[in-house]
Amino acid sequence: MFEFKLSRNLAGKLVLTTADGMVHEGVVPVRAFPVAAPDFFVAIMSLEGKEIAWIDDLQKLPEDTRQYIQDEIASRELIPEILSIVSVSTFSTPSDWEVTTDKGRTKFTLKGEEDIRRLSTRTLLITDSHGLRFYLKDMQTLDKNSRKILDRFL
Repeated sequence: MFEFKLSRNLAGKLVLTTADGMVHEGVVPVRAFPVAAPDFFVAIMSLEGKEIAWIDDLQKLPEDTRQYIQDEIASRELIPEILSIVSVSTFSTPSDWEVTTDKGRTKFTLKGEEDIRRLSTRTLLITDSHGLRFYLKDMQTLDKNSRKILDRFL
């Protein structure tokens, strides 16, 4: 495992210090699989785009290091999680969807059924007409009305 220490400088940027004392300011954590495996396979990249460190499992890091990485990723990544489907304009595509997400209520247009991609038996990734992605972590946790609407598209 790669040995390093993460901290923040006065400007709030992440600073990675390697075991041999080399300091890299302004590093950026990047998830290899942000939806399918958000806690696994994270690269720490330099400002020049060079990989400085690779992390197989965030859970194996010390709490403070893991928190720095998660906070930095959260400040850059935005994949809203759908909590409920309020309504759809029609059961054919294109259709306008109104959903409640973990970021609030929103509307988007689904161009085609092919824009609903299964990641597992319970998990979906839905891409709207503008290329924005919405994550549905577990279809089974949706309310009855939301599941009924979704079933018409699957």
